[in-house]
Amino acid sequence: MTVSTPATQFTDPAPADRLERAAAALAAHRFTVEILDDAAAARTRVQELIPQDASVFTTASETLRLSGIDDDINTSGRYRAAVKPRAVTMDRVTEADDIRRLIAVPDVVVGSVAALTETGSLVVASASGSQLPAYAGGAGRTILVVGAQKVVPDLDTALRRLEEHALPLETARALEVYGQPSSVNQLLVLNAQPLTGQGIVLLLREAIGF
Repeated sequence: MTVSTPATQFTDPAPADRLERAAAALAAHRFTVEILDDAAAARTRVQELIPQDASVFTTASETLRLSGIDDDINTSGRYRAAVKPRAVTMDRVTEADDIRRLIAVPDVVVGSVAALTETGSLVVASASGSQLPAYAGGAGRTILVVGAQKVVPDLDTALRRLEEHALPLETARALEVYGQPSSVNQLLVLNAQPLTGQGIVLLLREAIGF
């Protein structure tokens, strides 16, 4: 199978003025936004934002893996109610409904996005759709860690970044891990939060993830 090459124009970190515009737009849409220097700062901040007794689910994300956030939550033992370690021990046939509920309604979901527009829209894509309910309001709190290279001018460019850049990279990862390509079967665009404080975006000045 031929895997297309990602578009190189979507790899450079956005300059400070574009980050500020995106942050201001998110804040106007009732997201809590923090601009941080790098992934190390985000890793520390995520630990501060999650109560140790909270049920917390990490979505599949290179940003979380590369930053160490995924390991902090799922393998460190710090969070006794981490959802992913529990879900992988459950039977995917007989306990499928229980797995679905665990993933859909955690106290906290931590993840990333494929793109963030300067007008404050966040684009999330999924092949299976299993992660989207938590993003779409199932979780009590959503924490999104977003690298600076994901900031784009508008929604059209965000969708092009997803198709031309993020999808080829995710397909290469999926082929290696699962033996099959990824696809954009379900798409979620977060334009605003219904309640202030429900969604937190940690916007980084550096590039990280797909």
